[in-house]
Amino acid sequence: MQKLRDLVFGPGRAVLVLSLTEILAWGILIYPPVLTMPHVAADHGWSLAFCMAGFSIGLIVSGILSPTACGLIDRHGGNIVMSLGAFAGAIGFIGLVFADQKATYLPCWLLIGAAMSSTLYDPAFTSLTRIFGTSARRQITFVTFAGGFASTVGWPATHLLLEYFGWRGTFIAFAAVLTLVVAPLNAFALPRVVAAAPPPVVSSSAAPVDLLVRPEGKLFLFLAAAFAIHAFLLSGVTSNLLAMLQGDGLDAATVVTIGAMFGPAQVAARLTDFVFSNRTHPLWIARGAIGLMAIAFTVLALVGSTFPVAAFFAIAFGAANGVMTIARGALPLVLFGPVGYGRVIGRIARPALFVQALAPFVVASALERLTDRAVLELGMIGALLALGCFLAIRPPRTAARPA
Repeated sequence: MQKLRDLVFGPGRAVLVLSLTEILAWGILIYPPVLTMPHVAADHGWSLAFCMAGFSIGLIVSGILSPTACGLIDRHGGNIVMSLGAFAGAIGFIGLVFADQKATYLPCWLLIGAAMSSTLYDPAFTSLTRIFGTSARRQITFVTFAGGFASTVGWPATHLLLEYFGWRGTFIAFAAVLTLVVAPLNAFALPRVVAAAPPPVVSSSAAPVDLLVRPEGKLFLFLAAAFAIHAFLLSGVTSNLLAMLQGDGLDAATVVTIGAMFGPAQVAARLTDFVFSNRTHPLWIARGAIGLMAIAFTVLALVGSTFPVAAFFAIAFGAANGVMTIARGALPLVLFGPVGYGRVIGRIARPALFVQALAPFVVASALERLTDRAVLELGMIGALLALGCFLAIRPPRTAARPA
């Protein structure tokens, strides 16, 4: 009964609120462009590349603003920042509805990029850390577990909206959800003060104060580089894998079936991490996940795109990404602590978002110039580089964190 009361009236309600708003934010801001942009391009007579460039601009703006947005949440909480971000996204989508010229189209994505920087996982992780302190890992895991269903909700909903209302009606619906659902929930339902969380349980994943380090130097660079490489691999694979598999001879129905395995594998891995989060260190989780990615690339490159191998790749890659998302929130908390967490995670997100914006074009260009096997081998090398970065992270065991 006490736990139920906390979920409704106490700080625990932040988990419920952010679980819902993350599903909606990801389902509106990140997943729809692959479905909506062809309609926008066809209606305006623009190239698909130009329309997708707007989405890339949004990601770059998100990377630029992420440290600032998360730093503001550190100081003022997620209520103001995340609700204003939702409003910015709504204005951006309304702007796209009326943007009939290229000169007015691209600025709308600046607002949508601002929404990305202040409503997606990094600001949500920052809000949870502000509320729960060093014990926030389980809450972060649960929110990412719920967020894993964003594609399950976002793609079918977008498809139905496009079918019945067209792309303009779809963008108006997105703006309405951001304004009437996401913004009010973030503004009024998130706890407004830092909750007095109980002392965290001592476990292998919880670091006492004297084991924290400053977010700078080689350790921080290795961490940021590893997550940036992961972001590049994720963005490049998800935007090009299905087309590549179909080009290798698999029929469209089989390719769609393989692609559908990614989401459930991601959610299943996050659920497993949620169950065992008190027994595992996020650094080892990150090492294991990126190592699994390297194995997936290797098997697909060496064996080829048969259905069982491609299915293994989708499941392994999805599971690895599922826990990597958690590690991106939990590992900085363990290494650097909750003080200033928002700005730290924003600094880590900046290069990751930059390369995430570039990856679809880079990988597509590579597929045009190289063989599929060569591209997969490059993916394997990238995963091994990220693994090397994680292996190089060895936080001090005795040094106290400087004041």
